[in-house]
Amino acid sequence: MVMKMEKIKKKLNGSNVLIGMLTVQVIATGLQLLSKVILSHGTFVFALTTYRHVVATLCIAPFALLWERESLKKVTWSIFFWLFMIALTGIIMAMGLFYYGLKDTTATYATNFLNLIPIVTFIFSTVLGMERLRLKTKIGKIKLLGAMLCLAGALTITLYKGKVFYISHNHKHQNISKANENVVRGTIFLMCSCMSYACWFLIQAKVSKVFPYKYSATFIVSMIATVQGAIVGVCIDRRKASWKLGFNLQLITIFYSGALATAATFCFISWTVTKKGPTYPSMFNPLALIFVTIAEAVLLGQEMSIGSLLGMFLIIVGLYSFLRAKTQELTQIGLPNPGDAEAPPPPENGIITRTKNMELPILALENARFLPTPVEVAPAPIEKQEDKDEEKQSI
Repeated sequence: MVMKMEKIKKKLNGSNVLIGMLTVQVIATGLQLLSKVILSHGTFVFALTTYRHVVATLCIAPFALLWERESLKKVTWSIFFWLFMIALTGIIMAMGLFYYGLKDTTATYATNFLNLIPIVTFIFSTVLGMERLRLKTKIGKIKLLGAMLCLAGALTITLYKGKVFYISHNHKHQNISKANENVVRGTIFLMCSCMSYACWFLIQAKVSKVFPYKYSATFIVSMIATVQGAIVGVCIDRRKASWKLGFNLQLITIFYSGALATAATFCFISWTVTKKGPTYPSMFNPLALIFVTIAEAVLLGQEMSIGSLLGMFLIIVGLYSFLRAKTQELTQIGLPNPGDAEAPPPPENGIITRTKNMELPILALENARFLPTPVEVAPAPIEKQEDKDEEKQSI
């Protein structure tokens, strides 16, 4: 009976993680659809970005101030500079460009590019010497194949359309030439967004080594992003109408994106990483693409094409292949080498570092921040031989 109860508890724990990750993808789906609707109705991109991170800052602040209050005193000018760069590359550039691309295309089309971020990050890290291809190994070949499939899928979606069909009868006929012009411009925005996200992850890898405090870092980055977004937005558009908020879908989207898509999602993913490892959340990202495709076609009456479905399939297969190979590679690197005569000496500061996964998608932050700190066990005192001899003589 006890064994059965333990098995049930294990299954429930596993299902909790699964439900959490499905919830993250549902939240991401809602964010893409809401953002697409309000951007299509003229919402200013940087007003949305600024207000979103005001809400995110307020939501993350209690966690940073209660649990990591002392870490805020460790912020030096050097750390502040790198946090500033994280906000600039990952929010102002990457998120801003993504919103502009989403505005000119569709939610499904834009979400396809989000799944290319791990591949672009892998390419950048390889060029910079932070990652090795390992083409002589099976894992290296699978990673390369997965990257090629993702790129092939992106090219298929961009260049090939094929037969068009609709699931819902509520579709709207648009000017084809204008739509094509918007798609080309939106594709450029989305490609630049992917490259900005890749730079964002590379910078985060550096920052996590010097400031490994997830809540404090997110709190500071959100504040910096709020100021940056306001400054850039005012430089682009100073009209009061662009910054005005009303009790409408725009306000709902701002609170939804700040509280759920940023703060709640961050907590869900950090909890999942501690339970299942850093790559586990990445495996669920293609589900958002499927959810967005179905929801956009049914609710918004968006057209679907053979080319988009084929490209979507190639991206999902390529991404899963790449992430699976990357997981196996990290596992192999983490295992001790039985051929080594001596174990490597511990670091001087006593902190055991973890292998960094550079290919996590946008929502999965640095895995080193979420992994529990190993507990140091004090070595047993060594008895001297002279003490033992004295004890024997006394006996």
